[in-house]
Amino acid sequence: MKIKGYEVNLTEKELDDIITNKTRSIEFISRDFEGYQTLPEGDKKAIEHLIKAADIINDVALEQDNPKNIEIKRELEKLAVKDSYAAKTLELFNYLNGVAGHNGIDQEPVQIFKELPLLPGKNFYPQDLSVEEFHSIILQMAKKGKIEELKKILSARTMVRRDGDDLKAIDYTEYFAKEFSEIANELEVAAYYCTEPEFKEFLQWQAQALLQNNKDMDMLADRHWARLQDTKLEFTISRENYEDELTGTVYDNPEIIKVLEENNINVVAKDTLGGRVGIVNGEETEHILVSKKTMPYLAKWMPLNDKYEQRSLDEDNLKQNMVDVDIITLTGDYAMCRGGITTAQNLPNGDKDAVKCGGWRRNVYHRQIRFSRDEENEKILLERLVDPSLHPYVDRSKIIAFVVGHENGHSLGPTTEYQESLGVFKHIIEEHKANMVSIASLAELAKRESFVTREDLRKIYASWIVGNLFLRAQPVISKPHRVADLIEFNYLFENKVIWFDSSKKMHIDFDLIGSVAYRLLEETIKVQLSKSVEVAKDFINRWAVWGEWSRYIAGVQQELGVKPYIKIITKF
Repeated sequence: MKIKGYEVNLTEKELDDIITNKTRSIEFISRDFEGYQTLPEGDKKAIEHLIKAADIINDVALEQDNPKNIEIKRELEKLAVKDSYAAKTLELFNYLNGVAGHNGIDQEPVQIFKELPLLPGKNFYPQDLSVEEFHSIILQMAKKGKIEELKKILSARTMVRRDGDDLKAIDYTEYFAKEFSEIANELEVAAYYCTEPEFKEFLQWQAQALLQNNKDMDMLADRHWARLQDTKLEFTISRENYEDELTGTVYDNPEIIKVLEENNINVVAKDTLGGRVGIVNGEETEHILVSKKTMPYLAKWMPLNDKYEQRSLDEDNLKQNMVDVDIITLTGDYAMCRGGITTAQNLPNGDKDAVKCGGWRRNVYHRQIRFSRDEENEKILLERLVDPSLHPYVDRSKIIAFVVGHENGHSLGPTTEYQESLGVFKHIIEEHKANMVSIASLAELAKRESFVTREDLRKIYASWIVGNLFLRAQPVISKPHRVADLIEFNYLFENKVIWFDSSKKMHIDFDLIGSVAYRLLEETIKVQLSKSVEVAKDFINRWAVWGEWSRYIAGVQQELGVKPYIKIITKF
């Protein structure tokens, strides 16, 4: 079957197998949800317009990902009504939210259509632009003195297109002018109906930021969003840059690095937009907010803290909010479930002006995603891989403490200046650092019993090791969270925190975890402080090895049946 001239790369039988045997579903809340039912009528009307805004954001993200995404999706939607093959192809397209993407298991990306591969530069750059030509053009433009244009090309919020022998950057507000205008209109209407003054004000600032090619407006919108703590409604336009794998390659080229330094050019990968709509769960938010009180202490506890600046130094300077949210819809980047789905987020990212200028950050936790799990499969996995004495400690309800520590960890440690210098490895090192901040700090806080008891600490550690470090397949370098997990598994194994007996059952030395994690955290921060791509690469090569035990664990999980694809079910 061909769609818009592109041949589907999978048979209908293969699609059947993916949909039936390899997909798990995550259901978001409906209008019957109590938290929605108790909202004022104005807020209910606002939500309808926020959902429309999020849907348009999805179209923006599809365009950023691949120039053929939207037309192929529209054609599949039309054909799916009467053609089962098209309907199943559309299902897979929706899982990936695009024509191609990694599934977290296979080394090569899933390519739905034979002629439409997953490109490192996505649609941020010309489809025929290779890494080599990209680097050549940058050097060529630098020799021509086109430094201001290079700054735009290597920034987070531009689409890049050919301009003769050179490249040119088009700001998102210009390239997506129609879509941004429509999103802004929906946000203005939502603001009109919204009953919460602070949320209303944020929506108005965000609407204006979409209409102006002005980074200051983005900064002001971010600052208003990050200050939200006591509102019931949640809406986010996320801007994260995991999908762009081309921009960061400039750090692999010593000649370009010299040009960047001489001309004071900052390099930031392109932002893919995501849309989130939800309702803040006040009761659960209060539990999470307890962790905020620990951050000033942890800022002083962090290794090598005298070598870099940190914002979370004392109660008066603690610019961090956090909310637990019941999700209505996730679109765009959030819905690109390519080997996983976002459980929580710490925004704005450090490369954003709102943070650079001393603004707040905000953590948002996704309740429905956190609670999605296959309990029966987990039980069998424990029986196969874990010593029976540890089974009572594996309690996935406790993993929220690790997730909270991870998100807070992004606000601790070296700033973006150090992170960005690691090029294509920056995300791996930063996600790994956040993991180690969480694991090491939990041990420290348990000593004081200010946030977690020693008994709960064992449950958190066992659940983290089994749930996160038991990988289902060798991770690809473009999936930083999974590479970080592999680094941590190998480090714990080498330092005898975990080991396997003759029956191939895992044991844990709980008393060692805290000190070993702190030592690994210190090593990781040294990597960031080095500002060296080579140092980061060597660190990853040393620890992200797909060894005997990782292969065995993955083999057992694949034997039991892995479901790497995610179907998002929205009910509004």
